Amino acid sequence: MNSGRGGRAGKPRFGRPTVRDAIAGLVTGLFSIPEGMAYATVGGFAAPLGLWSGAVPTVIGSLFSRTVLMVTTLTSAIVLTANSVLSDAGLDPGDLGAIATMTVLTGAWMALLGLLRMGAVMSFVSTAVMTGFTAGIAVQIVAGVLKDATGYEPDAHNTIGKFIESFAHIAEWDPATLLVALGTVGAWAVMMLFKPLRRAATLLSLVLVTIVVALTGIAVETVADIAAIPRSLPPFTLPDLGSLPVLVAGSFAIALVALAQASGIGAAVPNPDGTRTDISKDFVAQGAANVAGGFFGALPVGGSLSRTGVATSSGANTRWAGIFSGVWLMLIVVAVGPIAGFIPMPVIGGLLLVIGGELIMGRWHDIRLVVRTSWLSAAAMVVTFAATTELPLQQAIFIGAALSIVLFAVQVARRGRILELVPTGDGDFTMEASPEELPSGRTTVLHYAGTGFFAEVNRLQEEWPLTRNTHDAGLVVSLRGSAGIPSTTFLESLDKLIARWHEAGIEVVLAGVPAELRTHLDRSGVADRLKGAIVDDSGGVLAAVQDAYAIAEKKRLARGDSPPADEE
Repeated sequence: MNSGRGGRAGKPRFGRPTVRDAIAGLVTGLFSIPEGMAYATVGGFAAPLGLWSGAVPTVIGSLFSRTVLMVTTLTSAIVLTANSVLSDAGLDPGDLGAIATMTVLTGAWMALLGLLRMGAVMSFVSTAVMTGFTAGIAVQIVAGVLKDATGYEPDAHNTIGKFIESFAHIAEWDPATLLVALGTVGAWAVMMLFKPLRRAATLLSLVLVTIVVALTGIAVETVADIAAIPRSLPPFTLPDLGSLPVLVAGSFAIALVALAQASGIGAAVPNPDGTRTDISKDFVAQGAANVAGGFFGALPVGGSLSRTGVATSSGANTRWAGIFSGVWLMLIVVAVGPIAGFIPMPVIGGLLLVIGGELIMGRWHDIRLVVRTSWLSAAAMVVTFAATTELPLQQAIFIGAALSIVLFAVQVARRGRILELVPTGDGDFTMEASPEELPSGRTTVLHYAGTGFFAEVNRLQEEWPLTRNTHDAGLVVSLRGSAGIPSTTFLESLDKLIARWHEAGIEVVLAGVPAELRTHLDRSGVADRLKGAIVDDSGGVLAAVQDAYAIAEKKRLARGDSPPADEE
């Protein structure tokens, strides 16, 4: 299944590396240092794992992705879901073997979904659900850095409880920690005022505030106090096969979270050469990135819209930008790795406050749209938000997907209608509400405007006109563009309706029957009741209705007046 906007079909060219790609890769690699470390920290993992997640996986993902500018790396939603999965499995976030197993399994699930051409599975997660999920993730990010930003560590495991507890103990906040965190947010905000600095505002604010803290000697916790950053390449790590059984289901949830986040990148960032993206093949590429990354100290990764945005805004033109990003990151860490240990944790906390705020603001338009669309969509968003903040993330995404399907089913069931097509005398028809009772002495044309979904069929049973006092009548049922889901319920309902109409002496003709539905009518035996009274869809908008109308009128007139039959 191809997916994308415009462009031409075919496999994207690999392209040659350019100076622009090298520069874009350098900027993206630099950006990955603070963001990767910050994400790993907020997820309860050692900071170096965030660095390695932007190394080997990013290179592999860029090599094979059909969305050529997509950068595959760690994201906030993925790292929080990974932490939740390990905790539910009773495993230590510091167990590198378990992390490697989780990452490889996540990649295997992604690759399997891609090979099975399951890119369309992302369409089952609605905008309302993803909006609630993203907003919940943003709140979790902020809750996760309360200690780094204030110096007070809440004991509550509940996200909302962390906020309540922290503000209840505001007197215990560390002034120095709070000052550095707010200073970081302030530095970022000032840089965002100047257009040339916006692309590097996160990196520049991190460097600036770190230098100020070092020069002034402000006593705050640093990255080195939590984990040493080795001046080396990503370490080779073997998965712990003993943890595989307890991580299989959780890694599938991580894969869904990662793929849901990445599925929209192809539409947002089209390929520069005009070729189409392919979501399923992007799944395979992200799977390969995780399988390879699992052996080199990486956490589970996926397509990152923020890192992809950094690359494209820095001039990326081919997949080489992503490849350069991973290579530059490794070179920088090897050259000046230990220096990153001097970064104050309140600086990372401040940056994550910014990231959380950006996530919420980035979804603000969607939040307003969901609220204005329908109360059902708003309810789905609120429930998903609550599940994301109160439950493990892998459970939240499953709940969200189930809500999306239920929401779709409810909307489909409510959408179907029975309408009357009234002849205008010049060969055309006007559309009106269906009559309560089928008129006598003429042929009536009713259009089934629906999908054939079983819940819809059951609801529409009461909308068909009554026939208790009807006689000398013909009935054309237009099905053009309808009954796209020819369920057993629809076929059974139609069969009973035709039998009831025939018992009432009504001549029935089906019009505009699609080929697939005609096959189902033949196989189910429904067509046996309508020999010579089924007009297939010929492609014309009104041709089938006009032909069916003529057949019904001919049958009605040939039959003559009949006494009314009692309707059961």
